[in-house]
This record gives sequence, C-alpha cells and structure tokens, in this order.
Amino acid sequence: MKNALLIIFAFSPISQLCAHGISDSDKQSMLEGNYLAYVKLGASHMLTGYDHLLFLFGVIFFLTRFKDIVKFITAFTLGHSITLIFATFMEITANYFLVDAVIALTVLYKGFDNIDGFQKYLKMKSPNLLYLVFTFGLIHGFGLSTRLQQLPLGDQGLLLKIISFNVGVELGQVLALTAMLFVLANWRKTASFERFSAASNVGLIIAGVLLFLMQMHGYSHQVFVDDLAFSKTSHSQEHGSISGGASDVADGSSFTDTGPSQRSDTTTVTVPAASGKEYKFNVEKGGTLEYSWKTDGVKLYYDFHAEPAGDTTGKFVSFAKGTESEANGSLTALFKGTYGWYWKNSGLEAVKVTLKTGGTYGIPLAPLKLDGMSVDEK
Repeated sequence: MKNALLIIFAFSPISQLCAHGISDSDKQSMLEGNYLAYVKLGASHMLTGYDHLLFLFGVIFFLTRFKDIVKFITAFTLGHSITLIFATFMEITANYFLVDAVIALTVLYKGFDNIDGFQKYLKMKSPNLLYLVFTFGLIHGFGLSTRLQQLPLGDQGLLLKIISFNVGVELGQVLALTAMLFVLANWRKTASFERFSAASNVGLIIAGVLLFLMQMHGYSHQVFVDDLAFSKTSHSQEHGSISGGASDVADGSSFTDTGPSQRSDTTTVTVPAASGKEYKFNVEKGGTLEYSWKTDGVKLYYDFHAEPAGDTTGKFVSFAKGTESEANGSLTALFKGTYGWYWKNSGLEAVKVTLKTGGTYGIPLAPLKLDGMSVDEK
C-alpha cells in the first residue's frame, strides 16, 4: 500500500489539492502575454491537474502494449480536445466545482474497473472501455474549459488562444504520461506489483471519493454562484434599468479629476437589501487598477468585470467572481473601457463595502443601482 500511495500522489502535489484553478497571477500573465503564455498555462494546468492525472494513471495501469496505450490515450485526447475547444469558443460553461466532481467520479470508476469490480460485485461485463475513455475525455475537456473561461480571453485571436492552451495541455499530458509509464514499467518488474496492484486501484477509488467530496465541499461554499453570474443579455438589461446616483452609493467620496492619472481612492459603497450595485472606473488600455474591498463580514456575490468603450451589445469580460466578504487583486487593462464590480446582496439588510483602489484610472462612472433583478446564468 505504501508504494501505491507514493505512485498515486507523486502526480498530485499536496500544495495543489485545493488550488486546481486559474490563479490571479495566471490571469494577469494572460493579459500581458502572447500565445506562448497560453501554451505554458495549459501545460502547467495539466501537470497540476491531479484529477486528470489520476484518471490517466488508472487507464494505463494494466496496459503493456504500445498500441493499446496509443489507442486509449488518443481516445481520451480527442474527447477532451473537442469539449475544451468548442465549449470555450461557444462560451458553454457550468459550475466548475460540479464538473470537477463528475471528473472525480471518473477516477473512482477507473479504479473500480481495474479491480474487475463489475464482474466481482455487480455480476456483469465491464462496459466498453474505449468508448468510455472517449466519453470521460469529453467530461475532462469540459472541466478544462470551465477553468480556461475564468481568463479574460477577449475576442481578438480567441480561437488561437484556445488552441494554444490545448496544445499546452497535450504537452503536459505527454510529460506526465512519460513519467507514469517509466514508473509503471519499472514497478511491473518487481514482485510488489502483483502484490499491491489491487491495493493501488483501491487507492484510486478512495482518491476519487475524496476528490468528489472536496469538490462538493467547494460547491457548498459557492452555491448558485454561476446562477447569479451575468449573461450578455441580462447585463444589457441591467444597464438599461439603472437608477440612483452617487449619493446613494458612495458615502463621503468625491472625485474631481477628468482623466486617467496615478491616484488612490477609498470609498464606501452601500448595497441595498435584496438588490445589486455596480461601481466602475474608466481605464485606458494599458492602465492599471489595484484594489481591495471588504464588508463588515457579510458575504456578497460579486463579479469583477469590464466592458469595452463604445460597445452597445452588452459585451463584457469577467475577471473574477464568487461569494465572499472581501477580495483583492490588480490588473493591467486589456482594452479601453469601464472596469469595476457588481455586488449582489440577497440579505434583508443593506451592506456597506469599503473599496480601496490605486493606479492609473479615471473618475468613476455614476454608481449604478440595480434593483429587483433576475440574473440569468452566463
């Protein structure tokens, strides 16, 4: 069992177990980088994708012929490439915790299949593995897509960005498989392989269960976050139904400059009960915006996003979203436009948000009060 656990977790860095996503630094590097940056991100995402690696480990565990390895890995690659590219390009998304929970179940499934669980415990023949690996590849690709869509991708060169990320994923997969095959090839030569092969796949089952519980735990902390998120249609509607002015949002704040400059500001934004509020800044392309905000402990749904200047279609780019009582970060503007926050207060009392900002941005737009909204899923 000791050898089994070492092999399973060799490809699952503990420091990454709770961080399988797109970090703020990744988002910033994408704003500043080129297509190569997307390749690097795809490779690093696969190499730290413990759920993808555990599934691949299960798939190749008993494969010894090169032809079989190529056949199954090709099916998996084809599957995850299809959903990664098309779901991202078509902006088809879902709550990433739920998608990753399903991916965890594929790890559990492969471990169960490897111990011949269908025949032993269910008294039935195992389903066709090649078709299932392809199907599971589609699910894994959708999981990768939900993460990639957390980036400010923009429209310029979108398809090439997605393909670059996918190329990086494939490179990371090749590196990971090379290491796995090396370990397994040497382990099969020892007596411990036969002794611990069943235990190793029981370990996969346990890992699948734990990963499933971990993702559902994450989902419980962000229940309905994606159901609250902006859609292109609802975003236009919300801007069309703006009411209120600076006095009902920014308490005791005044802004007198007329253009971008190096500045820092602190303001208080009041988000009414059962309502939403936006607060935005004008930022030129290449301008900077550093920020931190916090409430008095009450968690609010938030979406940190931007709209290109002059756009009338409701288009926007979301940089970060969640349900928290505070957040901080920074960015360099990808395009000229308005950058800021939408907060949603589902409680029965108004909540005050203390917002601190710094950088090269212009005066804020008239604060936006968004009342009684029904917000569609993005």
